[in-house]
Amino acid sequence: MEYTQERIATLHQLTSGPVGFDGLEGILERTAIVVPMTDREQESPAAAGVLSALETLEPEPAAVIVPVRADSDTIEPFREWLESFTLPIHVRWCTAPAVDTLLGKHDLKGAYGKGRDVWLALGEAADEAEYVVVHDADATSFRADHIARLLAPLSMGYSFSKGYYARVEDGNLYGRLCRLFYEPMIRTLEDSHDDPLLSYLAAFRYALAGEFAMTAELARTLRPPRTWGLEVATLGDAYSFAGFDGTAQVDLGVHQHDHRPVTGSGGLESMSQEVARTLFAVIESSGVTIEYDTLASRYLSRAESLVEQYKADAIFNDLAYDPDDEQTQIKRYARTIAELSLSGTESTRERLRPEAASHGRLPAWRETPFDPGAVRTASTPWQAPLSEPTTQD
Repeated sequence: MEYTQERIATLHQLTSGPVGFDGLEGILERTAIVVPMTDREQESPAAAGVLSALETLEPEPAAVIVPVRADSDTIEPFREWLESFTLPIHVRWCTAPAVDTLLGKHDLKGAYGKGRDVWLALGEAADEAEYVVVHDADATSFRADHIARLLAPLSMGYSFSKGYYARVEDGNLYGRLCRLFYEPMIRTLEDSHDDPLLSYLAAFRYALAGEFAMTAELARTLRPPRTWGLEVATLGDAYSFAGFDGTAQVDLGVHQHDHRPVTGSGGLESMSQEVARTLFAVIESSGVTIEYDTLASRYLSRAESLVEQYKADAIFNDLAYDPDDEQTQIKRYARTIAELSLSGTESTRERLRPEAASHGRLPAWRETPFDPGAVRTASTPWQAPLSEPTTQD
């Protein structure tokens, strides 16, 4: 247990009691909770646990919006399962044909992914409530008080709140993408650049955590990438909107959730590519010029030094640790960085341009050419309009 502060306000879990702030009841009624899901979450124990825990919130939140990425043959049973929970659930089918049609009309059609799913829900969430919480559905350790902890800083006047936690399960250290890719990469960039944005990105204890809360006003400014990289892009936008003084991070204890393989589709290696692209774009947007020619080798040196530190921490806590496996992962990430470095600055800047939204970051909702109601209609095809009344002869 420790109580060290970072450049941003850091709220620690120093006692075993509930969150010590008044007014949770009032703020919950003004909060929309976004819980993105895919086919793999349908009736999964983790997702069921998250929704069951949300059922215990008193009073209930203004809305629980579940953007679902699913095939046409699974969306109906998925929807029925979600609506079986006693929650103000709004199911939004992100891959509905009408959603593609709507986005296509405005040159926003593109790849499916977590960022796109959350973006589709953010407009509605910001319209429904004053505060928005985003929480992943794969955490088996989720508790209802995570919502209270994420909301607490907002009740104190902060605009953005980010969760952090330890990733320890089955006697092993996890959180590999954050530990072995993000953290050494940020330190590498800080070594050669004195920029406040880098200091901001380095202040988060679990920058890739999928749990965060914000004001509706901030939610309308977010410009997520379509696939992975949502968490990093959110930090970049939060820095622009809230800065150091308007940002807090809160201790959510120990988290346990699904683990991804390193290689293969959807593995950590492919995720690192999208996270890196987004990270580089966010950093370059602040005027930092990244020295791509030496970036991979500098990252590798930084990451290798961390392996020895993680090894010592694991031994200290009697956890299993395989330094050779960690080194192998680091080398894979270094190859990813080297490959991205070949395209350099131009490719990352392209992702920031408004006209690149079809393959890069989506626009902020305050600038989107249609209102959230259009998404709500397009993503709920089962709510067919009433037919015109017939007349009797």
